[in-house]
Amino acid sequence: MKSSELRPFSIKIFLPDGRPDGLRIVEKSNWTGCGIVCPRSLFNDAKSRPEFERTGVYILVGTTDKSDLPVIYIGQGDRLIDRFRQHYSQKEFWTSMIFFTAKDEGLNRAHVQHMESRLISLAREAKKCELDNSASPIPPNLSEAEKADVESFLLDILSILPLVGLSVFEKSQSNLRKKDLLSMKGKGIQAFGGEVPEGFFVQKGSFATLYEVPSIHKGLADLRSRFLEQGILEMADGKYVFTQDYTFNSPSSAAGVVLGRGANGRTEWKNSKGLTLKEIQEAISNTDKPLGAES
Repeated sequence: MKSSELRPFSIKIFLPDGRPDGLRIVEKSNWTGCGIVCPRSLFNDAKSRPEFERTGVYILVGTTDKSDLPVIYIGQGDRLIDRFRQHYSQKEFWTSMIFFTAKDEGLNRAHVQHMESRLISLAREAKKCELDNSASPIPPNLSEAEKADVESFLLDILSILPLVGLSVFEKSQSNLRKKDLLSMKGKGIQAFGGEVPEGFFVQKGSFATLYEVPSIHKGLADLRSRFLEQGILEMADGKYVFTQDYTFNSPSSAAGVVLGRGANGRTEWKNSKGLTLKEIQEAISNTDKPLGAES
């Protein structure tokens, strides 16, 4: 969701079994929808709930040994429990499911097919996950009014997903001012970025070194390889260039991808005055005024 579309809202999360890591039912203020987060280990206990019988759209979430990125599968169903039974026995990667239905049962098959198609498209564009879907379904024909209603429902889903730990559907973007950007230099390369709520942002057009040191951590090497496969990094004039903005989990992972080696991002990233991110953070923690404010 773009920053221009952000609006205040309240959220209510109900824990039917009282366990913070158990089944969660998520409701949003002034929304007819309902979100359910269910660990795979609790599927057998939870499957008799009425929400599992409804029409909805869902996301299976898991990991693999080959990637630090989450692996997801997006689907929809007239009666969700039928799809979940298949995935429970046939798909191995997932450890939790997140699905959304309408409390008033106002969603039909065409509505959830539209949302499925849109979510798959958004995930492919954002490139923040490993998508288990092999096909890109064509959205159904909806009337102008129906499409507007479904898109509004989808916006609510997208606003809830980060709150339940899944931020893979939006391209990285930053509202950082130019003066707040940090930079980092290596052999023949320079990158720009900064801290954002989601992690550490690296700006489109930043460069990364072509070569990796022999001792590079496998996870870091795999991440660089994945970026090349996805087109996030492309070769240009003997170095790599970021073809899009990208948000990393930490300044160190961002620095590692840029430099082709393990790196401490808090000391590698610096502002225009030469202060490291670590020094900037220490200065902020030791003053009641915003950094750079007049005395």
